[in-house]
Amino acid sequence: MRWVLVWLGLLLWLQVASAQTAAQVGSAPWRAQMSQWLGDAVGEQLRTDPAGRALRVDIEVGALDSRLRLAPCQRVEPYVPTGTRLWGRSRIGLRCTEGPVAWNVFLPIYVRVWGPGWVLRRPVAPGDTLTPDVAELTEVDWTLHRDPVLARPQDWQGREAARALAAGQVLRATVVRAPQVFEAGATVRLRVEGQGFILTATGEALGDGRVGEPVRVRLANRRVLVGTVVDAQTVALPL
Repeated sequence: MRWVLVWLGLLLWLQVASAQTAAQVGSAPWRAQMSQWLGDAVGEQLRTDPAGRALRVDIEVGALDSRLRLAPCQRVEPYVPTGTRLWGRSRIGLRCTEGPVAWNVFLPIYVRVWGPGWVLRRPVAPGDTLTPDVAELTEVDWTLHRDPVLARPQDWQGREAARALAAGQVLRATVVRAPQVFEAGATVRLRVEGQGFILTATGEALGDGRVGEPVRVRLANRRVLVGTVVDAQTVALPL
């Protein structure tokens, strides 16, 4: 993974009253240490990507409130606040661990993660099937939206547009859906499969069926069960 760390206004990170603290924060060794720390922190977060895709990261560092006046500090430590994700607009904490007065401040950052993504070559109408020629692979900013980017062709090819899509739009999880294989009212087969046995029954679908999505099915005895659509005739029930 290649890290591109963009340090904007780095010397203005801390507005301190002490020349000693200002010199420490602005020094090349301290900047190098912070660069390594932020790169490692973001890298640890991205190691959860199961596909092992090559990603490029840009980190833009903001500035503290200019009205802050901080006491001299011999050691400033960065940390990731609890519940904070280093993704898009975020923040890190800076705390004084060696000084006459303990202090803690938050520094705004902007983490951009660039990786493979599919961009539409032309507009797509709702319900249209997405074919291989409709999009091209390029590098996109994964952090522009909360919804995950569909980086693999099998994640979107053969699926339907969930709504009207514009040319140039990045394909993300919420803009595509599985194709419909049956309509509400269709007769489907319910299947329960366990170790050494398979049970089946017939019922009426109470909603449209899309592969991999849940659907309610009413049995002959009027009982309603929820299963997962397997194909145009089959709904799988959990044990």
